[in-house]
Amino acid sequence: MIDCHCHLVDEKFAHDIDEVIQRAKANGVVGVVVCAEFQDQFEDILNLSEKYPDFVSPALGIHPVQRNNVSATLDHFYGAEEYFEREHGRLAAIGEVGLDFTPRYIKDEADKAVQREILAKQVNVSNKFDLPLNVHSRSAGTPTIALLIECGAKKVLLHAFSGNVKSARPGIQAGFYFSIPPSFSLKPEEKRELIRAIPLEQLCLETDSPVLGPSKTEQPINLGYSARFIAEIKGLTVEEVVRVTTENALKLFPRLKRFIKV
Repeated sequence: MIDCHCHLVDEKFAHDIDEVIQRAKANGVVGVVVCAEFQDQFEDILNLSEKYPDFVSPALGIHPVQRNNVSATLDHFYGAEEYFEREHGRLAAIGEVGLDFTPRYIKDEADKAVQREILAKQVNVSNKFDLPLNVHSRSAGTPTIALLIECGAKKVLLHAFSGNVKSARPGIQAGFYFSIPPSFSLKPEEKRELIRAIPLEQLCLETDSPVLGPSKTEQPINLGYSARFIAEIKGLTVEEVVRVTTENALKLFPRLKRFIKV
């Protein structure tokens, strides 16, 4: 299995990251895409990928909400540009990027406009360096997919998509991928229809560690929850889901082949 979206440099892993990775390896996880949320995580992610070159694939990007402050996001993006230029050859993806229109973060339409501008700029970075996008779309499924299509995004993973089938459909038709976290298994009635509507060939696995899971601190070891939930809904074996989602991850993130052996 491949965890296509996690945050292993989060402070919750500061004291046991080595054990977290070893547990994941021992339980069928062959690689992880470690995403940034903030620029001050970039070096930590790159260093972790150097320490575990056969397991950790780095993704750098600017999350739509920076330390709960949307207005500061533009400054953070400009500070990140030099990293994209210098480190793009080492990256598996640009991420975590996207839109977050959760009311507690959005004061007015100007905040939404800033987020749209930042996402559009990072789509350009993605296309420039032929890197996939690892995308956040909380409370903004429809506008996120619409903007990605408008900006010509070519390779997209919509992580933990919070929208419904109707809002997901344009993304499905555009060939975007959707990654399923363990938390979806805790909301079966809400998520079954979405998973049923997405072709298996466009599904991936994720944990969003250290959140979005069955445990207090989510870890890649729990990736099997996602595989089993998809298998149950699709009427497939877990082995088939693992095989196809791993193939999907390698298609979407071809540079993973340099980091991991499947």
